[in-house]
Amino acid sequence: MTRNVFVLTGAGISAESGLGTFRDTEGVWARFDPMRLATPEGFAADPVLVQEFYNHRRRDARAAAPNPAHAALARLEAGLAERGGRLFLCTQNIDDLHERAGSRHVVHMHGELLRARCTACGTEPAWHEDLTVETACPHCAHGGGMRPDVVWFGEMPKHLDAIDEALAEADLFVAIGTSGAVYPAAGYVAQARAFGIPTLALTLEAADNAGMFEATRLGRASETVPAFVDEVLSETR
Repeated sequence: MTRNVFVLTGAGISAESGLGTFRDTEGVWARFDPMRLATPEGFAADPVLVQEFYNHRRRDARAAAPNPAHAALARLEAGLAERGGRLFLCTQNIDDLHERAGSRHVVHMHGELLRARCTACGTEPAWHEDLTVETACPHCAHGGGMRPDVVWFGEMPKHLDAIDEALAEADLFVAIGTSGAVYPAAGYVAQARAFGIPTLALTLEAADNAGMFEATRLGRASETVPAFVDEVLSETR
């Protein structure tokens, strides 16, 4: 049986790689003010502070390694493709751990930490080093207009049309390590249910929208995700 699987991942899948989550009691936003660090207004008010914050996060992401959950999803992508199916991997995460684990097609709806964006010309180059308020755009040479290519509060997520199209074509929706508190991602389970698509949550603890899922499996992503992938691939032989 061929399956088109839509997987949405959140911060919980990268937590076991040492990258912090955001909305729990020990998460990033419990320690830092998101209005100062993750809004266009915060960037305009204190660009030095915002750049330093994301420079630290960029270094942390580069130092982290993919865990078995990331590797399992790469295996799912390859296995479904071999069987004529498809994995649509949509992530709220701005790290590149899915790609480094071997996933070839990843949709980053909240942008990518290892890309920068020029506010002058709009180019979005790959960027692995620190950014400063003096950094010049490699495309237009404008200085002082480079920012992390991440979606801040008050900004529109990326790739929404492609996400909606893939969700409508899926026959299984799976959310992994998501808080269920950030929209529009938190609303995708309701959208899937409206399409009649089965829904499953793999999470360490129940998300804010847990009641919307038909099934939930609690546990560490490094354990629940490989087991789930084994099931799907055995069913699609």
